[in-house]
Amino acid sequence: MKGIIFLVFIFIIAQGVSARNKVVYGEDNRLDYYQSTNTMYKELALSTAAMISNDNLSFNGDIVEIEAPTLAGYGVCSSELFAAQMIPANCSGFLVGDDILVTAGHCMQSSGDCRNSKWVFDFAVKYAGDDASMVETSSVYSCKKILSQSLDENTANDFAIIKLDRKVTGRAPLKFRTEGKLKTGTPLVVIGHPTGLPTKIAAGANVRSINDVFFTANLDTFGGNSGSAVFNGNTGEVEGILVRGDTDYLYNSYNDCYKPNYCENSSCRGEDSTLITNIGLDNFL
Repeated sequence: MKGIIFLVFIFIIAQGVSARNKVVYGEDNRLDYYQSTNTMYKELALSTAAMISNDNLSFNGDIVEIEAPTLAGYGVCSSELFAAQMIPANCSGFLVGDDILVTAGHCMQSSGDCRNSKWVFDFAVKYAGDDASMVETSSVYSCKKILSQSLDENTANDFAIIKLDRKVTGRAPLKFRTEGKLKTGTPLVVIGHPTGLPTKIAAGANVRSINDVFFTANLDTFGGNSGSAVFNGNTGEVEGILVRGDTDYLYNSYNDCYKPNYCENSSCRGEDSTLITNIGLDNFL
């Protein structure tokens, strides 16, 4: 079995250690791509990508095969949602220019991070029974260089802007807020790769609070969602970059496995997203 850098046990064993964990609030709103009936959200999903280690990708002509263990294979209870799906993604990202992608700063900290992973679009369950193990080679891109990056423990600013190896085809750059601020209560949807899974679309969230660097919301996100685009649920514009949250999984001693950490919609710490207006995108587009 090929290696996977961002192992799930990092998400579930190091409880309370990493500020970049995430959690489920209220009902689990995560949907596979084919399950969503919202055409706007599905269109937005096409411009989101998974960061996957080169070790988990096999190129075979026009097709790239993705190899990785399943969620259950790393100790999540087999009865849990998506437990049988593979988990190759380390982080998430989204397209903002012809060859410009945004992710979290803690996902892309060095030239080695840039060199050792690919950005894979269309890593999604497109129909019932699809295992998401194959994508077209044209959907896979390399990181050419990191254009700008921040991971500031003092301000909590966390983002990276990267240049891909070529212009992206078959999908449009996402629209994003360029001025002003969203307000508390604004409906949100996040699209990315929770715990490394194929694309998940999760709506039903709202902004709890906001400052000059990030906003906090009750988004259903996990490690692997880091770098996900957080959209205004009404306009479809990117409002932020998912970067931090509460503990992902809790150990269930009765079943000897891990279950997602469930919180009430108004409880627990909430999930943090870097404001998209705070990263200087205009300097690179």
